[in-house]
Amino acid sequence: MTSPVIKGSSYVLVDATNTLLQHGSTQVGERQANPDSEYLKKLPNFLRSYEDLVGYAPNQAYIGNISVEDLRDKPQPWYENNIEDASRYSDWGEIMPEDEFIGLIKIADAFDLVKLEEKFSNNVKEKLAEHPLLDDEQVAKINGTDLEVMQKMVDEHIAEPLFIDGELVACVKQAHDTDPNLNAHIMLENLVVKASGMLSVFHLGKQEGIDLADVDYVIEVSEEACGDVNQRGGGNFAKAIAELTGCINATGSDTRSFCAAPTHGLINAAALVSSGIYENVVVVAGGSTAKLGMNGKDHVAKDMPVLEDSYGGFAVLVSQDDGVSPVIRTDSIGRHTVTTGSSPQAVISSLVTEPLDEVGLSITDVDKYSVEMQNPEMTKPAGAGDVPASNYKMIAALGVKRGDLERSDLMNFVEEHGMPGFAPTQGHIPSGVPFVGHAYRDILAGEIERAMIIGKGSLFLGRMTNQFDGVSFIIEKNTGQGQTDAVSEDQIKNIVAGAMRNLAESLLVEEE
Repeated sequence: MTSPVIKGSSYVLVDATNTLLQHGSTQVGERQANPDSEYLKKLPNFLRSYEDLVGYAPNQAYIGNISVEDLRDKPQPWYENNIEDASRYSDWGEIMPEDEFIGLIKIADAFDLVKLEEKFSNNVKEKLAEHPLLDDEQVAKINGTDLEVMQKMVDEHIAEPLFIDGELVACVKQAHDTDPNLNAHIMLENLVVKASGMLSVFHLGKQEGIDLADVDYVIEVSEEACGDVNQRGGGNFAKAIAELTGCINATGSDTRSFCAAPTHGLINAAALVSSGIYENVVVVAGGSTAKLGMNGKDHVAKDMPVLEDSYGGFAVLVSQDDGVSPVIRTDSIGRHTVTTGSSPQAVISSLVTEPLDEVGLSITDVDKYSVEMQNPEMTKPAGAGDVPASNYKMIAALGVKRGDLERSDLMNFVEEHGMPGFAPTQGHIPSGVPFVGHAYRDILAGEIERAMIIGKGSLFLGRMTNQFDGVSFIIEKNTGQGQTDAVSEDQIKNIVAGAMRNLAESLLVEEE
């Protein structure tokens, strides 16, 4: 048995401002129910530029250019106080422009379903040729199609259009004439997952000491389903992403559990590594088209920009103990069971206090809790409140009830052990995992010793059960005790030779 460690992580965002208008579920539903909607008429006036997207402080925190503590100090509302000279790239990832991402979708396309207009294709090809993580062979997959051919497919409703500034620049075709699970809409959603997941793994692979050829297994944890009429969710996004990202020795599978899936995936990865079945497991997720502009009506009604204008993606590498990287504790796993119940106290107890009790830790022994890290500027206008703050208050209240802290310390606990929400409302993306990268960095820097990652999900959305869902795990400083120095082949030969000499000498002594 070996301790599983977090060896690296990456985080990406993708501008999807134009795609929001056409394909976000709120906008699609509104267009179907009320095509002359005032909301749809106003919406284009409330969209951000790419520069504003990059300068938005929570986005810079998500890709790791600023810490969550830096974000806390930024003046609010954040959308009115962008960071000047903010960078597209970070050590962890990037914020990719929408036109380049459409080119990346074409690279991800294995069945010639994506068509790019000739001029647009040439422009995007030039841009992606300069991207630090793409090679010539990948960029060569980008080619153009006549605009009239594309327009005909869109008019005949066999392709979903992609626009930039009102101009048709690309489309995604249906993959089958009659199979509803391979229609153009679903193919677009699934190619977005694949391409943004690819981008996340590309960035994971650029980190020092990570060779994607060493990856044994990939677990994909987004919310879409890949399959056909005979097996709607058969998969396999994981294998598709591995194929194009240099994970040449990996197999993989998809894990689904709504928002909680990423945390399930990381626990599964830790178990696979700890058992010795695999040495290196990547957990990856791409973004959700459906959730673009999900709360757009409320944002527009409050005269603020529509902030749900980007895809999210991430990738985390879980490996065998190297004596340095932060450890995932497999002896302290929180889980919401069938009998847990759905009250807030029951949920928090199962995910926080019960796993802590198993290893003799109190609530205050965890330096940072990462729960549902939705950006409150996206959720509060819709009436959902500040989701992370609500979770932290519940944890603190439970701590007071247990005697782990005084009532007077409740708000201090929220400040010290919590953090502002900074992740886009992409469903699975905010649920615990956005802090893994920050925890990794802070633990190695000695700023914190321990963090808890909490994934929560709503299984009732599938109409199969009214059950809630949740799991959690602890990441903590590596003590170095689980690492043993590898023995080289020459050392083994010397040991064997020495043993043979000792044996021969002892035989001689016996003969004498």
